[in-house]
Amino acid sequence: MKEEQLYEITICSDALGETAEAVVRATMRQFDAHQVRTKRISHIKTEDEIRAIMEEAASRGGFVAYTLVQPELREMMKEEAIRLGVRAVDVMGPMMEAFIDTWGDAPKRKPGLLHQLDEDYFRRVEAVEFAVKCDDGRDTGALLKAQLVLIGVSRTSKTPLSIFLAHKGIKVSNLPLVPEVKLPRELFLLPSSRIVGLTMDAEKLYKIRTERLKAVGLPFGSKYAELDRIQEELQYAEDLMKQVGCLVVNVTDRAIEETAGLIMDYLQR
Repeated sequence: MKEEQLYEITICSDALGETAEAVVRATMRQFDAHQVRTKRISHIKTEDEIRAIMEEAASRGGFVAYTLVQPELREMMKEEAIRLGVRAVDVMGPMMEAFIDTWGDAPKRKPGLLHQLDEDYFRRVEAVEFAVKCDDGRDTGALLKAQLVLIGVSRTSKTPLSIFLAHKGIKVSNLPLVPEVKLPRELFLLPSSRIVGLTMDAEKLYKIRTERLKAVGLPFGSKYAELDRIQEELQYAEDLMKQVGCLVVNVTDRAIEETAGLIMDYLQR
């Protein structure tokens, strides 16, 4: 059997490279990219490093995505791309040029500003710690301190969404909805604008829960993954969301980033 060829996208940065990697991964979702892997190289400081990176990329037949704020490194990247015939995508450069052309401003040319230890950084760290502490209804007393409370039945992406939003600096608590479990009184003291309900199509949730049973080694046929039970839970959740008057987001086939974008737009409004 012929082995599938693997392709590589090299991500380069004179800082961490998270910006370029996020753009690459968002792009990969638009393609059937199961044969594509990424390799991130951070804290590039010299032109020699650029040469070595580009030569390796040329030998592998992939392309390079980069965020380099130092002009000499960016220029070397362009020269090596031409010399070796390697496609190199400048993720940040066009945006910087737009700032310069539009407002005549000069960039600071300092790598890593996105991750400097400023007030915003510590706010995000605090939000992540809060989300972990309040995950899955662990600390119901903290619900009133949350900027946002996510509610929904099991496997509707509450935890990953909480952590994603926390990285944006939002203090998020999440609460699982189970018909047999009494809800904390704090939930009903919150304004509806600070609550978001997550729901999902029953058939999709059935598939997710069935796969979850396999992953944890539980026997097939558990009530947790029965379609009738799932429909009962979803109806209970729908009734509660109507009662509290919150925004409801159907997360069926939505990426975490897309759901988070909808919620952040809602919070800003």
